[in-house]
Amino acid sequence: METRSVTILGGGNTAFATAAQLTLRGFEITLFELPDFSATLDSIRESHVIHLDGVLETGPARIHQVTDDIEDALAASNLVLLIVPAYAHRVFAEACASHLRSEHTVILMPGTLGSLEWAQLLRHRGVRGVTLAEVDTAPYVCRKTSPDSAIIWGEVTALGMGVLPIEQTERVRVELDPLFPGIAVYPDVIACGLSAMNPIVHPPGVLMNAGRIEYSRGEFYFYKEGVSPSVAKVIMRVDDERLAIGQALGHNLKPAHKAFHDAGFGPSGNLSATINGSRMLTALKAPGNLESRWLTEDIPYGLATWSMLGAQFGVETPLMHSFVDIGSVVMGFDVWENGRSPSDLGVAGMSLQELQRYLTTGLT
Repeated sequence: METRSVTILGGGNTAFATAAQLTLRGFEITLFELPDFSATLDSIRESHVIHLDGVLETGPARIHQVTDDIEDALAASNLVLLIVPAYAHRVFAEACASHLRSEHTVILMPGTLGSLEWAQLLRHRGVRGVTLAEVDTAPYVCRKTSPDSAIIWGEVTALGMGVLPIEQTERVRVELDPLFPGIAVYPDVIACGLSAMNPIVHPPGVLMNAGRIEYSRGEFYFYKEGVSPSVAKVIMRVDDERLAIGQALGHNLKPAHKAFHDAGFGPSGNLSATINGSRMLTALKAPGNLESRWLTEDIPYGLATWSMLGAQFGVETPLMHSFVDIGSVVMGFDVWENGRSPSDLGVAGMSLQELQRYLTTGLT
């Protein structure tokens, strides 16, 4: 195949694994991390080699470029994959803003509505013409196993994507399909952001297993043991609220158990059956403590955002609200004051008609 260049922003588990996987498949990868966190790249800065293990391509992957210079990173490719937690979306947008060109396409992996926050920030900075997109989940179930190595336990077989503006959807799908074959498209970025599964499963699962996580320091299998039938019932009730928000915005979203199955995580069935039949999910242990992104990301940038968006369009979300309240106590800060709000997304006060027009054109 013809070598294609791709820039990956981020130095964590999934960014490392994705950089290695795409390199081994013949893509020319530039890997960037912010200067304040560039120590994560120190182990590969000279060799450029990430050792990849797991169920896909394996072996030493020689990354084309490793840098903490954002100008160099964005000059290397017009296709940019942002693979960082949601709480880092804004700081990366601020770092990128003055170096982005209208030719760039930036894809948040996953986004959880972060593409709208990026659009709001770029608009305030006077940046025009950049295409933004997000996907509904990370492409791989993976972990770093050492500073210069990673393992992929499983691959999402049906990655879903939404694009802002909608009119650029087919172009972006064609551009991204060689990297992640079979990518499906959502009607818009809100349908995609509301289809992220981590905020549905992680906060209820972690908070309902909080004592066990603290006592064992995470030494149990989160999905296999922690998502018991009772916990799964609660998760699916939270999911009902997510589906109701989607319905109010004109979308018939997939329920969680079907979304997990269709993405290739596990067999068809109810949520317990799908999760317990999943080779990759049942291999994952719980977080080692409650200061985990399974709360610090998935509540302020997942449940709270969804709940506030639902309230704007008349949808009540009492269970989401409860988990946000409990999570605020556990994490020690008011999520309602500090989470990603409709104002951060640039959609506060919009009617449904105004929102749909914005998603279609990217123009407010």
